[in-house]
Amino acid sequence: MNATSSDRASGRIVLLTTSHRVAPGLLSWPAWQALHAADRVLCADGTHPQLPYLREAGISVEETSPTAEELVDVCAGGRTVVVVATGEGEPALTDGLARLAGSGRFHMPDLELLPASYDLPGARLLDLVQVMDRIRVECPWSSQQTHKGLAKYGIEEAYELVEAIEDGDAYELREELGDVLLQVVFHARIAEEDTDSPYSIDDVAAGIVTKLIHRHPHVFGDETATTPEEVKAHWLRTKAIEKQRQSVTDGVPLGQPALALAAKLASRVRTAGLDVPLPQAEGIGYELLTLALRAELAGVDPEAALRAAARAYRDAIRGVEGAPTDV
Repeated sequence: MNATSSDRASGRIVLLTTSHRVAPGLLSWPAWQALHAADRVLCADGTHPQLPYLREAGISVEETSPTAEELVDVCAGGRTVVVVATGEGEPALTDGLARLAGSGRFHMPDLELLPASYDLPGARLLDLVQVMDRIRVECPWSSQQTHKGLAKYGIEEAYELVEAIEDGDAYELREELGDVLLQVVFHARIAEEDTDSPYSIDDVAAGIVTKLIHRHPHVFGDETATTPEEVKAHWLRTKAIEKQRQSVTDGVPLGQPALALAAKLASRVRTAGLDVPLPQAEGIGYELLTLALRAELAGVDPEAALRAAARAYRDAIRGVEGAPTDV
């Protein structure tokens, strides 16, 4: 007599899924309950990272890969079978069970998908680190890259990110954020090979975490800030203590676009309460400097303002040409 007999209890199949991004053995309480209560626990992968921990907990795991029909037969009589899913999630088995259910010829057991461990926010960053590590080792191009060689790509990706923000394209923005993130992970992976002062992506993350906590005493400490201006004051005060700079111009990258550079210098001067007269000289450069400082004082980003004007000019040019402007 096979599973087509309707006079027997159908039983229960529990498909137990786990995340490879969570340490093996750290399972949810419902998962442990299901495992201990099961009549049989099956796993197709004898090297599954969870198996040693399950067996240490006294759970007998059979290394087998039954077909959908065989699994239905195993459940006959009201038995519960837990299938510890492999990384792919057992698509062949679930597809087979779906076909059996659709045929109407089988008295199907109850089917349950039970996530035994969940990814925490940011877990996919672990995948990125692993992929980058393999690419660095196996890719002929990536394995030869240096910090200096990648510098131009960092600049390009940053500009593409700004363009996506200005275009208001959410999908494009997400993609460009990924490209910028890749630059960070790539540089950190290269740094691991530095013989003098190596560091990893974990060191990079730890550094920025420490900095953020220290510069937000109103969030992580006893300070109080109720306005953006107070937050900025906290930030500048703690930053000044950290850097111990000799000049307000220290740390201002001179390689940034000229209008942004002028505005940044003006911001540092204004924040420090300095009275610095503008250089007295003739020429368009000094006129642009005056405009940049005036914009900064008015709370306008001169770089963004000029970019917006330039984009409008670009559209006007394409209009005269008869070319579409939504590019």
